[in-house]
Amino acid sequence: MQLRLRTKLTLVMTGLVFLVVVVLSGVYFARLTGQVIQETNNRANELTQQVFAQAKRSLADAKQSGMKANSDAPEDRHDYVRQAFERNDGLTEAMQAPLGANPWIYDVMIVDKNGMVLASGDPQTPGSYVAPRPLFGRLASGNVIRQMKALYGPDPVFEVRYPFTMGGEPFGEVRVGISISLLRNEILPSLRNSAAIALVALLVSTGLAMVVSGATLAPLQEISTQLDRISAGQFDAPVAQATGFAGGADELGLVSKKISQVGQQLRGVHEIFSTMRENLNSVMAGLEDGLLLFTRDARAVMVSPAAEKFLGAPSGHFLGRRVTEIFPSGHPLRHALHIEGDELSETASEIELETNQGTKRVGVSVQAIQEDGEKMGAMVTLRDLDSIESINTQLQVSERLAALGRITAGVAHEVKNPLNSMRLWLENLKESLPSDADANSHQAVQVLDKEIDRLDAVVKRFLDFTRPMEVKLEQTQLSQLLGEVLDVARPQLQKANVEMKQSLPNDVPEVLVDRDLLKQAVLNLVLNAVEAMPGGGQIRLELSRRSEMAEITVGDTGKGIPLENRQKIFQLFFTTRPGGSGIGLASAFRIVQVLNGSIDFTSEVGRGTTFRIELPLAA
Repeated sequence: MQLRLRTKLTLVMTGLVFLVVVVLSGVYFARLTGQVIQETNNRANELTQQVFAQAKRSLADAKQSGMKANSDAPEDRHDYVRQAFERNDGLTEAMQAPLGANPWIYDVMIVDKNGMVLASGDPQTPGSYVAPRPLFGRLASGNVIRQMKALYGPDPVFEVRYPFTMGGEPFGEVRVGISISLLRNEILPSLRNSAAIALVALLVSTGLAMVVSGATLAPLQEISTQLDRISAGQFDAPVAQATGFAGGADELGLVSKKISQVGQQLRGVHEIFSTMRENLNSVMAGLEDGLLLFTRDARAVMVSPAAEKFLGAPSGHFLGRRVTEIFPSGHPLRHALHIEGDELSETASEIELETNQGTKRVGVSVQAIQEDGEKMGAMVTLRDLDSIESINTQLQVSERLAALGRITAGVAHEVKNPLNSMRLWLENLKESLPSDADANSHQAVQVLDKEIDRLDAVVKRFLDFTRPMEVKLEQTQLSQLLGEVLDVARPQLQKANVEMKQSLPNDVPEVLVDRDLLKQAVLNLVLNAVEAMPGGGQIRLELSRRSEMAEITVGDTGKGIPLENRQKIFQLFFTTRPGGSGIGLASAFRIVQVLNGSIDFTSEVGRGTTFRIELPLAA
């Protein structure tokens, strides 16, 4: 996620304050910990000395009272000392009183050199053995890290020892146990207060950082708004009012002023460029050839929309790419373009290219662009030779249809009048025919009646075909319109045992067409496909987008169109089906032309035929 500059500045300032607070808090915690540990060690040492002094008095009191050891044996002396300690209430009180007065004291005891407890603040302890514990004095003299780890780590019990002798030999020692957890509880209130102060300082610094960063970056926000206006085409954006502490314009104000000057210069350039771009786009959109303009370093700076059908991707995908990226190794056009390194040499050739619409004959040419004898770039032209031939064929078909339509209209009108006369005389003949006339006479009259009706229907179809179409254009979603065509054709499909496969995505933009006329044209293609598969088969109805065109595809798995008939299928009255009128495909051709579209087909004998209708998008 990209952070705003104000957020970054606030985070940096807050982070610095947080770092300072953490460092100062750490130093404070360390000093507080060391101070508490040292004071605890001093008080514990004083306590051991007090207990030892009281123990000496208890032995003196026992001696005055007449107590003495049975012998000089160590066991007798040991029993004598223990009994003297037990009878002295002052010693017991001196060992129990510190437990209540000092919460951090775990225990107070006197042990012999073997670790057996002779006297203790806990009456249950005497007579038991205790192991020596870590010396608290080493912790007090250790470094800060060791003290912090001990104080805020596990909860062991340390002790302070005061050894004493008897008869000139080591006899035992006074031990004061110190609980780390109890000692930590003594320090925690101070630590909590310090943490609260640090948190308040952090929050206050964050608020101040936001205020300071907002005030500091306010001119940058105005400059950003100024740049947004210029990028949106508002080149007369006002200068941002960025002032320094003295009230005069600072560096940001000077930058804003220069940006405004650049915007004024861009205005004129933008107007010239917009005009050139509109003219160029109009020219490029009307080209059937694929054009690619490359700079001196072989980068594409212009790609026409028609290049998509040759390269298999939208034209915008190739802008800024090198020629070796557009035509990588193994690309069918690379050899025809004579690419050596990143250089394009002038050439002209013709190749067979596999596209998503089948195999096409493509004319490839490269023309160098020079200025003052220096090569500035190259223009690559890709020309669909099959489409040119198809366009010529369609032009011929259109001309023939127009000429034939004019002739047919004249002939139909001339035939219509005699037919009307023949029908009137036939009606008179029916009325004047005797009732007892022979069967052949009645049959002849019926045959003439049916034939006149058939001729009248044929003439009516001819007149309908030649009559100018009334076009009502409206924006239409083709996926919905093609769905309606399928609903109309479904009974014929089921009756002919034909499977329909459809791909009608809703993301194809709308087109500007006459709905009824286009439905009739597509329906003619679908029904024509059904008739091409008398034994059943499959029809594919697909909708897709090709650059700025919408493409409707109707394909079948029928017997295909023989090569000798492919130039005639759009001609009026041409049909290979017994009983066919030869009007369906000609009518579809005429409708698509009226809607500013184009229609084409590919066919393979024995495998089927695919018709494609291209219509310009409404946008």
